[in-house]
Amino acid sequence: MARKRKANPEHVDAENPEWTREDFERARPAAEVLPARLLRKIRGPQKAPTKERITIRLSRDVLARFRAGGAGWQSRIDETLRRASEHDLHRTA
Repeated sequence: MARKRKANPEHVDAENPEWTREDFERARPAAEVLPARLLRKIRGPQKAPTKERITIRLSRDVLARFRAGGAGWQSRIDETLRRASEHDLHRTA
C-alpha cells in the first residue's frame, strides 16, 4: 500500500480541500446536475463530409489577423481562399 504523504501547508487550499474517497463516491456526472444550457453541445458525425482535414503552413501575421476575429477563424480562411480561387479562375478564363 502506498504511503500517504503529509500535505505541504503552503499548498493546502482550505476553500478547496483534497477530495476523499467518499467525495468521489458521491460525485455525479455534470450532465446529471447542471442545467442543459451550461453543457457544451457535441456535434455528431457529418452526414456528408464537406471539408477535408489538411496541414498547411501560414505566416504568423496572417494567422494572427484571422484569429483576432474570434471564433470561426478557420472558416473565414476557407472563405477567403474560396473567393481568391474563384477570382483566379475568372481571371485566367
